Parts: sequence; C-alpha cells; structure tokens
Amino acid sequence: MSVLPGQICTADRRCGLPLFVVGVWRSGTTLLQLLLNQHPEIALFYEGDLPVLWPMFAISYSRKKWVEKWEYWNSAVSRHHLDPQRIAVPLTTLAEAAEVAGREYARRKGAHIWGCKSPSYYDRLVYLAREFPNARFIVIWRDPEEICRSVMEAAPHSSWFSRPGMTLRAILACEILKNQCDTLRDSGVPVHQIHYQDLVEKTTTTMNGICEFLQIPFVPAITVLDGVDRSALFDGAHHAMAHGSKIVSLQKRPGALPPRLAHKIRRYKALWKADDCEWLLCQRLSECRSPKAGAWERFTDRLLVGMLRIIDEVPRVAYSISPISVWQAYRFLKYGDRQYVLYRATQKQTDDKAL
Repeated sequence: MSVLPGQICTADRRCGLPLFVVGVWRSGTTLLQLLLNQHPEIALFYEGDLPVLWPMFAISYSRKKWVEKWEYWNSAVSRHHLDPQRIAVPLTTLAEAAEVAGREYARRKGAHIWGCKSPSYYDRLVYLAREFPNARFIVIWRDPEEICRSVMEAAPHSSWFSRPGMTLRAILACEILKNQCDTLRDSGVPVHQIHYQDLVEKTTTTMNGICEFLQIPFVPAITVLDGVDRSALFDGAHHAMAHGSKIVSLQKRPGALPPRLAHKIRRYKALWKADDCEWLLCQRLSECRSPKAGAWERFTDRLLVGMLRIIDEVPRVAYSISPISVWQAYRFLKYGDRQYVLYRATQKQTDDKAL
C-alpha cells in the first residue's frame, strides 16, 4: 500500500503507531534514541519538539505556515533531511502535523514506527496521550544525583543547562514525570520503563525488553553505537558520549556536588522511597537515612520551579502565535543573523534550545 505525500495512512498494522521516548534531561534519552533508530522498523525524531509549539495550530495563519515555523524554531526539518514539499499539506491539528512529518521520516527509512524522543515532554505525557490515543511511551530513569552532576558538567558548554535553577528543575522533573507516567499507566496507556544503568550495563537485555514491548523482532544492531546516524544531533561537549563509539557507564563521575544540593537530593530521595518503593527509580536508589524533604521545602521548591516552567513556556507560546518576521527581527537583534539557529544547527555548533 502506497501513501501519497502528506496522506495519513489508517492501517495501523502497516503504518505503525507513534512512540515517544521521554526522560529528564541528562538521563540517557539521546543514547536510547540512537540505539532505537538502529532498528530497521523504528524512526524517531531527535528533539523535533513539534508538540511544544501546540498553540501554532490554534491560529489559521500559523497553522498554514507550520512547516516553515517548525524549521525556524529548531531546524528540525533540515536536521532530519525532510522534504518540506512532502509535509507542507493542509491540516487542522498538531496530531495531524506530527503524524505527517513522522510518517514521512519513517517512510524514507522504510520503518513503520514513528515518533520522537525529547526531554521536553517530561511534563506533557498526558497531553501527548490525549493527542495521540494510540501512542506508546518509553520512559528512562536515572539517579537524580547523577543527573544533577551531568547538568553541572554540561552547563559550561550549553546556555540551556547554565540557566538558573536547572538542578532544582531536574530534581522536581523526576517527580513530575513520575506523576505523568502513573496517570498514563492508570489509564491503560502502554508505558515501558527502564533505568539508565541497565541501559549501559545490560544493554542487550534492556533493548530486548523494549522490542518485546513494541512487539518487533530483536536485532543486535540496537545494542551498539557503530554506524549510528547522528546527523540530527546537536554538537557540543555536553554530547561527547553520544558521539562516541562505545556505550560507557559513568557511575562515579569526578567531582562532588555542592553540599547544599547534595543534601537536598538526599532529602528528596528519602521522601520518594518512603512514598513509593515500587517506583523504578526508587528501586535503584540506595538506602538513605537523611530526613525527608519537608512540606515547606517542597512548597517553595515547587513554587520556584513552577515559575521557571512558565518562563520556559512563554517564548514557545509567543513564537507559536506570532508572525515569523517578528522572530527574524528578534534573532537579528540578538545574534546579528536572522538565520542564526539554522546556521548553527547545520554546522553542528548549537545549544540544545533555539531561544
């Protein structure tokens, strides 16, 4: 059965179902996506992030130019070598746009599972499940201490990770993602959870479990980095391991966390282990005798992170509903080049986020 450019195939068994790979920043989502895309039946966008631009599809002007605006946001079209003419078709919803783009990316590879990996989805799994009723989700967990240490190591090389409050965001993002994940599971949405250490230390077993979840045959290629396609990845020292040829476990990173941060992480670990010992993340945490994070600490932390999340969301909403000429002027004033993000992405020298 052939599918015309922009046409959505309704035969799910032939065309596949959407798959979203999600985790907190620095939790191994990039490694997992690289391995999964080694499978001949899987084609996942690397941080396409089209769903974060959801307001764009509520306005006729922006909806008509969704391909151009998506490309100008983070160069996703060019990074994934998509032909704009094949996906620039009339549509009315985000789900239709994501499906058209995802299936086109999969078609070029001959794959039938399409989707996207992005840490940006950590707080919107429920939204994605509502927009894509047949979607499946893979969630990866990692010790928040290791996540925070990795965030701090990435900060000198990325403006995104050098932003204020990133370590606190990462800690609470674990909670937010867990709540989102629980809601999906309670609703019967297919969710498969793995741990970062299992991915790097028991790669074959972990990837075999994912294949069983997706109901596709296991192939050895998804356990190694040899020959992976990294063309959609952003470059930078913070992605050095993703550009390597071996899967490396760094359980003991050099350098200690600041004492105040280390104590906060231990308090949250103690809280989580007391509240839900069945949580996969908690199952892998060592016993902690620290006092649990108290109600006031949790309230103030959540308030601060809530404000930071609003700060993150405002540019996305503004970009989605504003004419692209406004953002061309903005980037010219800020960077001296209207095509700054496209140039940086195609030259593989960009930060993780466009704005």
